Amino acid sequence: MNRLGGRGRGYPHRSVPIGTSLVLIAAGAILHYAVTAHVSGIDIQTVGTILMIVGILGLILSLLYTFAWSDRSRHSADYEPPTQRQPPRDRY
Repeated sequence: MNRLGGRGRGYPHRSVPIGTSLVLIAAGAILHYAVTAHVSGIDIQTVGTILMIVGILGLILSLLYTFAWSDRSRHSADYEPPTQRQPPRDRY
């Protein structure tokens, strides 16, 4: 496929948004529940809550994309049908 839109073998592109969402949720939870510092002009707990909400929304959207909106066709150019059952070859 082309350089910008193609997928190379061995690169799971679907796990990146899920991982990013989990990082946002974890960072937001740390800022919301664990950080007790006070900074003038910004509320760290509110920033943590916002990060958690954005992470949860991203996780929901990426799971919906993965399971509901993905192409479910098994017949693509990269698909090879399973081989016939053959007896094991002599390995020596």
